[in-house]
Amino acid sequence: MYRRMMTAGVLCAVLLAGWPAGAGAEMARWDLDLEHSIIEFRVAHMVVSKTAGRFMDYSGVVEMDAEAQQFKTIEATIKTGSVNTNHEKRDAHLRSADFFDVEKFPAMTYKMKSYKKVGEGYQAVGDLTLRGVTKEITLAGTFNGVSKDPWGNTRAGFTGEGKVNRKDFGMVWNKALDSGGFVVGEEVSIRLDTECIKAKKP
Repeated sequence: MYRRMMTAGVLCAVLLAGWPAGAGAEMARWDLDLEHSIIEFRVAHMVVSKTAGRFMDYSGVVEMDAEAQQFKTIEATIKTGSVNTNHEKRDAHLRSADFFDVEKFPAMTYKMKSYKKVGEGYQAVGDLTLRGVTKEITLAGTFNGVSKDPWGNTRAGFTGEGKVNRKDFGMVWNKALDSGGFVVGEEVSIRLDTECIKAKKP
């Protein structure tokens, strides 16, 4: 009998050790805070430098158990017409059919399909739909924790980075340089610094 009790105790200890901390908490909705988030990109320009830009209008939602750091849903919708590179003529070109074609495709979307823990961070795989084309992309990110603000809101922060090839989404415009290379690079680096607010129960 004693041996059976010891075996059962060891088994319980093993199971508890493998159970995530805070597993009793529940999934909750967290809404992206546009005023404290940045979605930006960088792409090679004229071979010798990088041009940076960001999107000014977007929305997103995360379903997660923040205490256990378990995620169910990460989705975002970005208005392509809100692209801003701090240059009016370039932004107008980016909104044209050569690039985002905002008249025909006013938004791009991202939906996470899966994720896994990698070291101190996470790796999320999801579908990016842009210009009517859906491609799977991988984002490497960190969950920066949770904090209460002075107005009673619970906030969570995330950082993410990834890369896409613009030609995969039909953005093929370019011009060759006399010195070699092209005006615009094909690979686009993405960086996300986002803050979410936990939805309050009605």
